[in-house]
Amino acid sequence: MSLCLMSRQSFKTSVRSLARVVVGSFFLNSACIRAAELDLSKLPPPANTKVDFVKDIQPILEKNCYSCHGPARQKADLRWDVKEIAFKGTEHGPVIVPGKSAESRMIVLVSGIDPNMVMPQKGDRLTLQEVSLLRAWIDQGAKWPEGLDPKSYTEKKSHWSFKAPVKAPIPAVKDKKWVRNPIDAFVLARLEKEKLHPSSEADRVTLIRRLSLDLTGLPPTIKEIDDFVADKSPDAYEKLVERLLDSPHYGERWGRQWLDAARYADTNGYEKDVPRSIWLYRNWVINAFNKNMRFDEFTIEQMAGDLLPNATTEQKIATGFHRNSMINEEGGVDPEEFRVAAIINRVETTGKAWLGLTVNCAQCHTHKYDPISHKEYYQLFALLNNDDEPMLEVPSKEQQAKRAEIKKRVAAVEDEMLAKDSDLANRQAAWEEKQRADAVEWTVLDPESYFGAVGTKFTEEDDKSLLATASNPGSSTYTVTTKTKLNNITAFRLEAITDPNLPHNGPGRADNGNYVLTDFKIDAISADGKATNHVKLENATADYSQPGFSITNVLNGNGKGKVGWAVDGGPGRINVDHRAAFETREPVGFPEGTTLIFTLKQLFGGQHTLGRFRLSATTRTQHPIVADPFMPAIRKVLNTPLEKRTAEQQRELFSIYRKLDSKCEEGNQKIGKIMDEWPLADTTMVLAARPEPRETHIFKRGDFRKPLEEVKPDVPAFMPALPKNVPHNRLALGRWLVDRNNPLTARVTINRFWQAYFGRGIVTTSEDFGTQGDKPSHPELLDWLACEFMDKGWDMKAMHRLIVESATYRQASKVTPELYKIDQYNRLLARGPRFRVESETIHDIALKTAGLLSDKIGGPSVYPPIPDGVLGLAYGAPMKWEVSKGEDRYRRALYTFWKRSAPYPALSIFDSPNADVVCVRRVMSDTPLQALTTLNDSVFHEAAQAMAMRVWKEGGKTDRERAIYGFRLCTGRQPDETELKALLGMLKDEEEYFENRSTEAIQVASEDPKNPPANVNLHQVAAWTLASRVLLNMDETITKE
Repeated sequence: MSLCLMSRQSFKTSVRSLARVVVGSFFLNSACIRAAELDLSKLPPPANTKVDFVKDIQPILEKNCYSCHGPARQKADLRWDVKEIAFKGTEHGPVIVPGKSAESRMIVLVSGIDPNMVMPQKGDRLTLQEVSLLRAWIDQGAKWPEGLDPKSYTEKKSHWSFKAPVKAPIPAVKDKKWVRNPIDAFVLARLEKEKLHPSSEADRVTLIRRLSLDLTGLPPTIKEIDDFVADKSPDAYEKLVERLLDSPHYGERWGRQWLDAARYADTNGYEKDVPRSIWLYRNWVINAFNKNMRFDEFTIEQMAGDLLPNATTEQKIATGFHRNSMINEEGGVDPEEFRVAAIINRVETTGKAWLGLTVNCAQCHTHKYDPISHKEYYQLFALLNNDDEPMLEVPSKEQQAKRAEIKKRVAAVEDEMLAKDSDLANRQAAWEEKQRADAVEWTVLDPESYFGAVGTKFTEEDDKSLLATASNPGSSTYTVTTKTKLNNITAFRLEAITDPNLPHNGPGRADNGNYVLTDFKIDAISADGKATNHVKLENATADYSQPGFSITNVLNGNGKGKVGWAVDGGPGRINVDHRAAFETREPVGFPEGTTLIFTLKQLFGGQHTLGRFRLSATTRTQHPIVADPFMPAIRKVLNTPLEKRTAEQQRELFSIYRKLDSKCEEGNQKIGKIMDEWPLADTTMVLAARPEPRETHIFKRGDFRKPLEEVKPDVPAFMPALPKNVPHNRLALGRWLVDRNNPLTARVTINRFWQAYFGRGIVTTSEDFGTQGDKPSHPELLDWLACEFMDKGWDMKAMHRLIVESATYRQASKVTPELYKIDQYNRLLARGPRFRVESETIHDIALKTAGLLSDKIGGPSVYPPIPDGVLGLAYGAPMKWEVSKGEDRYRRALYTFWKRSAPYPALSIFDSPNADVVCVRRVMSDTPLQALTTLNDSVFHEAAQAMAMRVWKEGGKTDRERAIYGFRLCTGRQPDETELKALLGMLKDEEEYFENRSTEAIQVASEDPKNPPANVNLHQVAAWTLASRVLLNMDETITKE
């Protein structure tokens, strides 16, 4: 069945499902129940008695209504056990009108006066006495006492995180001298309550190392340490904080934190897991942190940068946040299934990254613990379900300038051509007149079904073109079936159409947007299926053919897969729409209608397949019938009188004509050489709003094949509502997330900041602020920080400054036995933070200490050395991993190419998330494999070699001086005598071992044994290489003290 037919079938299923919902619930609006047509005089009269809700009404509801509208199920989002929801009614209005029972839909439905609509649907109907009691209750004002809602519901509604944060007064404390800012007052108040005391301030060496790792992800140099220790000014610490916040490495450190939540990766995931281009989004994140972009703007631009007025390229790049979801290109997949899967991933990511909620638990049913209904989940889904997923070309400033210069030079050559040839304008005018006269009427053929070999799938676009999706094989064959009433068809047209979803906008699927069509065949079948004709084609023409790839190669498969029709016109001239026309040797068609089967072979290889195309036919009898060289917009210009055209429009037409005029050959060659200089820009994945929004339906049990009622974009009812006077789209969602009344976003964000500094958030479960999450250790502090964050204009650096300048942060991290017994995980904050740094920082510490680390900021992902065989562990053919050269070999781990199905081992071993789903809290593990990695992984071994050379050259003249220097490179501090003795003893043993083993010394000390470093004692450097491996592997080296 074609995707088109499947879509229609899905629509029919949706209608049937919606009808069931309409018939089976209080969802009905007034029109549905035909109130105006009903005889209300048939209603049982109201009971002539004073009605008590608890005694008379609640038992009726419990017995008859709770099964469909109670705690377990809420058809039409109606609950008869919760006062607020019962009186709210459904999306079509209230079901109870206090004082007016006859106008209340509840009474009409339970009375049975409409035989087509009776509640309850199952079980016994209500008795006349029960209906009379309900009428009397409503007529008497529908009084429903407070405090009767189920405890589970009230707990959900009153959960602490669902209430807006309030800036509590700063508490009074006994030890006022210890307090440096309000954070300390809240922390100390809790410590005093627990009869505990804060720890003393950490020493300066520990403080600068802690600050450097926290704010930049890099250790300080020995000079930076010594300068800070020697600075006796009262604001020395504050100056250090400002220097680190202003460092470009600050953006790298905190950008990496955010990329966990954004599930950034360099491949698509799933079975194929092919590379993608989205590193420009990573650049955007780093730059946003370095510019100290307000967090509300940071949020809105990622949610909907493209929807902002006069959106900039940078704002569009920001929408790559939601393009980080995976893409399944496996053969045989249903594109719609995995498009829906991507939206599900985006809903979950939004919920956890900003709201700290497990909204994904409502995908298949109403959330069991938090007040998010099944319907509300799909209302959130609808906010993210109205987008296309294009590739955005992003030329650099230099490329933009170069392109502008090229356009000027081309225009100058064209002006020169017109000036030198006085007849050129007349020839163009005659050509234009002929083109207008020869215009062919084409009928676009409606695809009935379509198939792509090797897993290629198609999406039918509104203009009846087909967009290739899913698998992108090296070669493929497309089969398209259409039906037409046209008779005597004389030619067929194939349009290759550009599309932002294709590489460099297409129209092909190769890396450069090209394709090679190697064969084009058509079979015509009569409506009754009894007659079949193979259509013979001749006189193939195209508006453009790449040199050596003429359209004539396509006739009868002349190319045999080696050549065909391609359209690469060179830099700046490839990614435009193209057309080819194929005349038939004899008219085609049957009087009663014809089924046409098109076979498009693309066997050249290298993914040179059509990305988007459309088929048309004509019955024109005048020959020759050639491919129209004009796109619709240019055809419109052609039909515009000369005197009404703009200069730009006239130049566009001339640019087409000059290529067809043999007398313009010299000028065309000049222009061709100029255009060869056109710089190709990088592309990145972004979102773009669709002109017409998709319909969104609730999926039964989360199954996209089982759509139920349609829903409109919205947010959960327990949260502040979206504004009514704006479109409910991604922009509205982004602004809602950072609205002052949103109780979650500021809390969740501040909590993750705190988590990064102290190892645990004030709420330990950073991913779950719902009823199943942990309670905050310092609730007043969390709310005070959240309010302060908003009060300061969502200034992220201001909050970092506030945290790191607190006495709480500056405490020594030493753990006493007594304190460990009372507060094992330092929840009360009676000491400073101490824990192993993240995987990326472990990598960066090694390279920085060795003197290898590149300071380069941003750019494409890099390929450091990787253990043999790792990429072969992934399913499918292993990707090519060419180890980067020069400084790219030594970039920060943030820039390491991340393949989802085979993550970089040295990072994943230290708990880097695989980026399949959102991660807002890394779970730290401790395994022997981690120590083996820092000892033996090739990157760490090379770092040890470089560190050894550095220590030997820079560390001094004696082993003792070098040992102190090497120890300080790794830890920042001076070693004590015990540590120094152990290090020197090991060094002596290794020097003695290598003294008569020159070959081994060279192999250990040199990355390239064939070209060992000159002017050094390799026996000593080899010993220092092994010593450096030990120093780099020390717990203290990779721990933030």
